Amino acid sequence: MSATLQDPATLTASEAAEAIAAGRLSAEALVRACLDRIVARDAAVQAWAFLDPDLALAQARAADRSARRGPLHGVPVGLKDIIDTYDMPTQCNSPIWAGRRPYADSACAAAIRAAGGVILGKTVTTEFANRHPGPTRHPMDPERTPGGSSSGSAAAVADHQVPLAIGTQTSGSMIRPAAFCGIWGYKPSFGEISRVGVFQQSGSLDTLGFCARSLEDVQRLRAVMLRLPYQPVSAAPTAPRIALCRTPQWNQASAAAQSALEDAARRLAAAGARVTELELPPALFGDWLSVHRRIANFESARNFGHERHRHRDMLSKDLGEGRIRDGEATPLEAYVAAQRSAEAMRAWAEDALSGLDAVLTLPAAGEAPKGLSETGNATFNSLWTMLYTPCLTLPFGSGPGGMPLGVQLVSQRHEDERLFATAGWVANTLRE
Repeated sequence: MSATLQDPATLTASEAAEAIAAGRLSAEALVRACLDRIVARDAAVQAWAFLDPDLALAQARAADRSARRGPLHGVPVGLKDIIDTYDMPTQCNSPIWAGRRPYADSACAAAIRAAGGVILGKTVTTEFANRHPGPTRHPMDPERTPGGSSSGSAAAVADHQVPLAIGTQTSGSMIRPAAFCGIWGYKPSFGEISRVGVFQQSGSLDTLGFCARSLEDVQRLRAVMLRLPYQPVSAAPTAPRIALCRTPQWNQASAAAQSALEDAARRLAAAGARVTELELPPALFGDWLSVHRRIANFESARNFGHERHRHRDMLSKDLGEGRIRDGEATPLEAYVAAQRSAEAMRAWAEDALSGLDAVLTLPAAGEAPKGLSETGNATFNSLWTMLYTPCLTLPFGSGPGGMPLGVQLVSQRHEDERLFATAGWVANTLRE
């Protein structure tokens, strides 16, 4: 066994899947390595809301006994604790749902099982995937947030506790924690991946996404979710067309984040990329933050019907007196106007991004901030969530505290494969 395989927990999902397929590694050995890592580290990181080692090992042994079933055969995956599984609780980090046992798998959990994957456990979420934090801490610094709401998913993957994890994004809940934790994060084109069996707060905005340690892993999991043959997209053979977009919130970014993004743009241009600048028309995008908020809060106030009517005293102030209260006070006319504004912005983006391979922008305002009472600024994510575009963040640079920074790539809606090809070229270039 190679030196790398002596520590299976450090393998990417693709490396592990290939080793299992070749007979160099068993699913049980891989799951045991992840469980050992969790025992050693999770008291500090606190990434898991539910973990049953016996159940995880039983799934792994079943995978070892069966013929190869798909691209994730024998590979463990973590699921954000708003995603249903028939054999584990889904508790949403809320006392309202404590101990809740779903009767069926979500569509994404079923897809993982069909591909031979092992559902290792449920990762910590903020309360109902909103703002109120869970216990998870940054793997590199326990005094810092790992981001949210997919806190446990990002932290567990970054800390080598599981090679892949699924989260969700309504504002910045996938891309931001992935950037904070120094891993790959992916939010697909809106509507591409089924949300059946996932707690819904905003039907117009919620999107499943992935935390991973390589671009190949992102593509592998996407193929599983879409029930497609796994055919990884190679890095673009020629220099891509990239537009640098600072967005109107540029002054909210730290100096280190601004410098990293501009340095990335310079390096890509020096390598041959055709780098231009993309400016958002103020007349159309001047109020985009309020548009996103009105849509998200109006829909959340209605989707939380059970919780707000029967258990309002068990909701955090962040949720009950924040998002839900605001949504209750939003008139239908304002919601409809916000939806129309969002559609107009999407139409503009569809046209503006059609001549580009990707937009280069920030995935977060800076490195993970100190403190655990909040999960960081989602401003640099919410726009692209509302525009329904596919997004990837990849590690690049570090902040003044020595914590990871990243860059975000965005492509036209339903051009996820183009995004992967561009991201491969960008990652190869920035590593040089």
